[in-house]
Amino acid sequence: MINMAQTKVKMPIQDAETRSHNFDEVTLGYSADMAMEEAARCLNCANRPCVSGCPVQVNIPDFIACVAQGDFEQAYAIIHASSSLPAVCGRVCPQENQCERECVRGRKGEPVAIGRLERFVADWHREHGNHSDECVPQNNHKVAVVGSGPAGLACAGDLARLGYHVSVFEALHVAGGVLMYGIPEFRLPKTIVAQEIEALKQMGVQISCNTVIGRTESVDELFAEGYEAVFIGSGAGLPNFMDLPGENAKGVYSANEFLTRCNLMKAYRSDTDTPMQEAHHAVIVGGGNVAMDAARCAKRLGMDSVTIVYRRSMEELPARKEEVEHAMEEGIVFRLLCNPTRILSDEQGWVNGIECVEMELGEPDESGRRRPVVKAGSEFKLNADCVIMAIGTSPNPLIHTTTEGLQTNRKGCLICDEAGRTTREGVFAGGDAVSGAATVILAMGAGKQAAKAMDAYIKQKSE
Repeated sequence: MINMAQTKVKMPIQDAETRSHNFDEVTLGYSADMAMEEAARCLNCANRPCVSGCPVQVNIPDFIACVAQGDFEQAYAIIHASSSLPAVCGRVCPQENQCERECVRGRKGEPVAIGRLERFVADWHREHGNHSDECVPQNNHKVAVVGSGPAGLACAGDLARLGYHVSVFEALHVAGGVLMYGIPEFRLPKTIVAQEIEALKQMGVQISCNTVIGRTESVDELFAEGYEAVFIGSGAGLPNFMDLPGENAKGVYSANEFLTRCNLMKAYRSDTDTPMQEAHHAVIVGGGNVAMDAARCAKRLGMDSVTIVYRRSMEELPARKEEVEHAMEEGIVFRLLCNPTRILSDEQGWVNGIECVEMELGEPDESGRRRPVVKAGSEFKLNADCVIMAIGTSPNPLIHTTTEGLQTNRKGCLICDEAGRTTREGVFAGGDAVSGAATVILAMGAGKQAAKAMDAYIKQKSE
């Protein structure tokens, strides 16, 4: 029987005051009864608009129907047929802009909580499901995947299911890419990422860490070793800065460094070998999900004040609504329509303030958003001894500068067609290395698309 409630079943969540002092997961997940109640809200529409909004084309109505009936293992099987990382996607994908945006129930109330249900199913399977190894007949073809972030893992998973011998090469000392170093523990527990990766290993995917393609070995050497196609999913890990006066002061971090030290190097723990420099007043420049993550980590590190400075208004803030709400609940201050102009430092070179100006919205720019312009005579200073720049990232140029035939655009992103084929035969690419910094699920969609193209390419060459 359809549940006609106009609102989603509420997600249990840690109290804001409690969670702002720990790195435990903020949202606690549905119980089985809650999941079945929410699943009953799905109308199982004939035209399935939610599927068209999913970058990896999960069969959403069918898996939700299984949840409603209490068949959680079958629900997992349906999701896993399209997604290699369901526990990750259920937590960090912006469903409100994708599958849930297309949900018919959203026309007169809230859409079905597709993301929460995906998370429940993945978590249930991890705790109760069948974990026998997937036995896939091998086809005796070798492929290489550069990068173990969401694009690389999705590509590797799909190719492994097709019988390929898949080798993944990761530059860092742990696999997972941005899932491990970029997204905080309180949004995406690292044990969950590790378990998703372990599932890929059980399918036969081999992962080599501490391997920097372009330095440790080249793309050309991979072909020489017998790999018939190479996928580049190396992400966009090169941080952007504003070239402000004083930006080289001690205590200025890129969001990448700050989050890596928190997430991968556990700087929030007292027993860590690489603790964060003690600070009391953090200012984060930017308004995306990365800025929210950095601000909420700073709060958990014990900062007395944490302020987000963003040059546009709340309506233009690109971060997920849920993350903004959580940040506000945790006491993060938002200084909107403001922009930094100078970072101040003391005689020892440490940050001791940041100068800003107020902005107002002018005419729309090429993106269609109203361009922020400086309001005359609006200069002011914020107290700060830690400044975190979260204004985007670019792809590292290492691979394309060491690989003949790879072309990039003016932003340094690899040029490829919709299938992921680059300008070098046999080399495919996807994710942030092609699009610039984007979402986990879009990277996964690109990885899946490239896997399909790589399979077609190798089969054609083998004929």
